[in-house]
Amino acid sequence: MKRKALKQLEDWKTKRGRMPLIVNGARQVGKTYLIKEFGELHFKNTVYFNLETNLAVNSYFETDIQPLRIIQYLETSSGQRIIPEETLLVLDEIQSCPRALTALKTFCEDAPQYYIVCAGSLLGVAVNRENYSFPVGKVDEIQLFPMDFEEFLNALNEDLLINEIRSHFAADLKMPEILHHKALDYYKQYLIVGGMPAVVNEFVQTQSLLTATEIQGRIQNEYIADMAKYASATTSVKIRACYNSVPVQLAKENKKFQYKIVQRGGTATIFGESIEWLNFAGVVLKCQKAEHGYMPVAVYADLADFKLYMSDVGLLTAKSGMAQQTILSSIEEDNGFLGALCENYVAQALVANGYPLFYWKNDNTAELDFVLQIEDKVIPVEVKKGSRTKSVSMNMFLKKYNCPYAIRISKKNFGFETNIKSVPFYAVFCV
Repeated sequence: MKRKALKQLEDWKTKRGRMPLIVNGARQVGKTYLIKEFGELHFKNTVYFNLETNLAVNSYFETDIQPLRIIQYLETSSGQRIIPEETLLVLDEIQSCPRALTALKTFCEDAPQYYIVCAGSLLGVAVNRENYSFPVGKVDEIQLFPMDFEEFLNALNEDLLINEIRSHFAADLKMPEILHHKALDYYKQYLIVGGMPAVVNEFVQTQSLLTATEIQGRIQNEYIADMAKYASATTSVKIRACYNSVPVQLAKENKKFQYKIVQRGGTATIFGESIEWLNFAGVVLKCQKAEHGYMPVAVYADLADFKLYMSDVGLLTAKSGMAQQTILSSIEEDNGFLGALCENYVAQALVANGYPLFYWKNDNTAELDFVLQIEDKVIPVEVKKGSRTKSVSMNMFLKKYNCPYAIRISKKNFGFETNIKSVPFYAVFCV
């Protein structure tokens, strides 16, 4: 399966002033597969170590971390030469070994000729613990997310459909109805399958949606196991409670995260650390409230007011217990939770494209699902689960902040009228 992040790795390889690279991302988003594919395509050989399971190598980093000594040991341990310009050295699950993380600084300063790529599933969590020292300014970093809808279509060999979607998005021209409905059908399948590579691969191989839930359940069990492993017993209980509340939070009309839903009497003091754990682990996506639609949006964020989405819409579908036939049905607009799935899907797509998540709400009842900063423009985004697309809030925002245009995401075909760019769900990856 082709991942767009491969281009980022290729750019890193030829980058002037290249430093050791860390690929961050939640468990099971495909970091190891991507890195090994990169090694196979661009190096004579790849030497791989998992620091979570290879305790001998892990312990070796506890002493002297001079590059030459480390390279000699890793060559002996693997039985392979590690040659500058020819070998890719991979240190997987680097959050399991604080000294290996520190060693990246010495490689950056004293042995930059070696190509080193590390992967960290819970690096964000680990770095925020006291015993971790992150080599700031001495590493390059990229973030890997679940496969987006474009990568999903690519896995299904629908490159021609991808090209049609991109060209019609750029021109604001309606897709032929047969292609429009074909793409919408794929979008509905994606709401069930999501973007976790193991689930996508199973779907590609079998064309069946029935096994998706089983694999998604295993992935979520891994997440829960990490909560117990990388947090204290008391904190892990709170993390699980916050995680389990996400579908309930999104089912509310007001999707603002409310601590009292996690636990009666719950507060930010009790659960704030748990929310940050989930965020750093890449398990959830945090969408902050923006109080104004001015540039730059980030400085107008209300840090106490936010929404939480699942990092993968397929995991949300599985965790919520949403019936697959309801999603696939043509009369799904009667189901209220479908709106939450659609919104989560859009949040996931926007984050994959590098946008920080913000939403807007005024003092009354007007609310916008997302607010984007695209170059020097503030663009409001509204998500409508079906074909009814009337929007008072978006028009209010457009007028108040004098935005050049707005984006409406729905099942409707492409178009542009009255300063509103209509984008079908299947084309959000183009935004």
